[in-house]
Amino acid sequence: MINIIVDDQIIGQVSESTNLDYWDGNNYTCGSTGRHKGLTQLSNDQYVLIHTSQWEGERNSAEAITADQALREILLSGNEGLFKIFPELEELNEKSMLREKEAIT
Repeated sequence: MINIIVDDQIIGQVSESTNLDYWDGNNYTCGSTGRHKGLTQLSNDQYVLIHTSQWEGERNSAEAITADQALREILLSGNEGLFKIFPELEELNEKSMLREKEAIT
């Protein structure tokens, strides 16, 4: 389990997750070799960003984040399938994202 630390206090624990990783042609990654990211939600609806590493000496960590930050992580990962797990973030995406007015052909 990975501790979630806020203001030097452990507020919860989460399991390791890499659901924000994407295939870069060689490995599943979050953009940095040997490092991974995952997203989960606590029982109080707080989103948690999970950082894991395959590098010796690096510790896994987790941080509480806002819904806007969670949405950003999903969009950066390209894993929009996570909207099935977090439908409220899909709704936030629909409300907050600017869309192209007219497609250019």
